[in-house]
Amino acid sequence: MKKYTIVSIPMGMAILLVLFFSYLAPLPVVAGEDQATLSSSNASDDSEDWLMGEDYLSEGAGQQGTEDISDPLEPVNRVFYHFNDKLYFWFIKPVCKGYNKIVPAVARRGIRAFFSNVYTPVRAANCLLQGKITGFWKEIARFIINTTAGGLGFRDAAFEDYNVSKSNEDFGQTLGFYGLGFGPYLVIPFIGPSSLRDAAGSAADSFMYPPNYFMNIWENMGRSAYRKVNDVSLRLGEYENFKETAIDPYVSIRQAYYQYRLKQVKK
Repeated sequence: MKKYTIVSIPMGMAILLVLFFSYLAPLPVVAGEDQATLSSSNASDDSEDWLMGEDYLSEGAGQQGTEDISDPLEPVNRVFYHFNDKLYFWFIKPVCKGYNKIVPAVARRGIRAFFSNVYTPVRAANCLLQGKITGFWKEIARFIINTTAGGLGFRDAAFEDYNVSKSNEDFGQTLGFYGLGFGPYLVIPFIGPSSLRDAAGSAADSFMYPPNYFMNIWENMGRSAYRKVNDVSLRLGEYENFKETAIDPYVSIRQAYYQYRLKQVKK
């Protein structure tokens, strides 16, 4: 009896929060294949992104716009872009293909959801820093529901059962929210597209990420590498399709990243 009480109290509180915020901002109900697609996309897009497979690739679709980020380090950035590109095709992609043969898609989606659930403190803290109280409480409700009904977060029960989506906030967005510009564009080896502001934001987010306090640097590197292999394994072909539609992939990725991050800050 005591065990059920411990679980039911936070679950009840979380459901009340969900109902309250769903009343404030109702979300559309989808079913079937559309529901699975939205759930899959909802599990991605944390700020701890790495190399290939980020959401700005699909949203940019290789289209070059008129606005662009300052790129005074372009010669160096292009060298790092080509390094990351070869790393993807020569190492990451083959590893992901082998991983796909061993681990079924449903398990890989569950692993992605688990890592996203662990990242909740970063999103919640940045919601608070930006004064987005609704987003903060949604993150709290999502964490309670996903950790309990979602089996430690291996299922995004908050989204699938209650249509409560992630807030997707990070410290780079928080800095942008208060008016700090991107600074120069950066391509970081092993990491991919970034900017001076977002690189600093990622460093700040690391102080809000719980695993960093009980895992050493090598364990964290292994965790991060495994997470990204798992994420990219679910999006194989996306980077290739992006490159095929781009006149200059380097410029297209830069502009897609810039436009995507602008949208993230403004939403």
